[in-house]
Amino acid sequence: MPAEMISKNTNDPVEYLTTDHKGPEAGVALCLSGGGYRAMVFHVGVVWRLYETGWLGRLDRISSVSGGSITSAVLGLAWDRLQIGAAPDRNRFEEEFVRPVRHLAGETIDAWGIIGGMLLPGTISEKIQASYRKYLFGDATLQNLPDKPRFVFNATNVQSGALWRFAKPYMRDYRVGEVRNPAISLAAAVAASSAFPPVLSPMVMEVDPAGFTPDSGKDLQHDPYTRRVVLCDGGVYDNLGLETAWKRYDTILVSDAGGKMQPEEEPKEDWARHSARVLDLIDNQVRSLRKRQLIQSYVGHARKGAYWGIRTDIADYQLSDPLPCPHRQTLELAAIPTRLQRMDSTLQKRLINWGYAVCDAALRKHVDPQLRKPEGFPYPATGV
Repeated sequence: MPAEMISKNTNDPVEYLTTDHKGPEAGVALCLSGGGYRAMVFHVGVVWRLYETGWLGRLDRISSVSGGSITSAVLGLAWDRLQIGAAPDRNRFEEEFVRPVRHLAGETIDAWGIIGGMLLPGTISEKIQASYRKYLFGDATLQNLPDKPRFVFNATNVQSGALWRFAKPYMRDYRVGEVRNPAISLAAAVAASSAFPPVLSPMVMEVDPAGFTPDSGKDLQHDPYTRRVVLCDGGVYDNLGLETAWKRYDTILVSDAGGKMQPEEEPKEDWARHSARVLDLIDNQVRSLRKRQLIQSYVGHARKGAYWGIRTDIADYQLSDPLPCPHRQTLELAAIPTRLQRMDSTLQKRLINWGYAVCDAALRKHVDPQLRKPEGFPYPATGV
């Protein structure tokens, strides 16, 4: 089905995800979902397998939200040092990419940020940014990222209700407008993308209105929208990080470490907890619809690519030789709470192994059947 015809079919479940172009460009995009440290570490395994297979070097865009944005930003800063395109070098890959992410995963930063934001000068978001600077990014800005692939970090604009994108050549919201070549720190961009409500959000960004490209916003390019931008977690708008990739390229790879809402036998009936439960229901439905729309796009040949998730049963790929990943054990990993909370070394290795294995299965089944089975897990003594 040609992409430009999608919006004309009122029965098509992906009708609202129309492309900005007459048809999608030839290109490959990777989407890294949210999900706290659980997602951050799971995606390390995903990137590891893409690196080994050469698919990492074929990417044109990496679109991320929340925990996925932490992983993506570390990858972006390390990109040139990784020498993508040369023969894979495990030692270099671990030193430049894996080690920094795992170091952060060994620290709890959300509780410290909340306590510090309540008791000390400054906001919770500023405390989270300080942790990102300390453990990962230093004084790096969006301008330290490579030109290709394009790294896009997604946040939600609480004022406009639209997606706010951070990237090297721009930051923008289609309603408010665009700032070219922003000198925003990576720590701030990732903090905005991972500002999970209500405790870690909002992230407030003061902006010079004169920095906006004239007439680049649809209807909100005026004060106060162009002076003070109020942002929260990108997953509130799109937890798969799908939209900025879908609208551009014809091959979409999606790594989903998001959770699933659990049943509740006796939901609370007081207004506060009942409201929270209802909001969770709404959020769960939005995430489920995004996933269904994506899968339908593959089935209908509107896009190529593959989806894999932390809750996936690897047996569903029907490969004869997947890495051994018992579903009972991987579901335990999927149930890890969505926190920026210290994770022990063994659990980190299990998550990395699982991301690596399920990415491999999806690639060999749906994207590149000629790929050889990997020799084993990145951490073979640990498994999943």
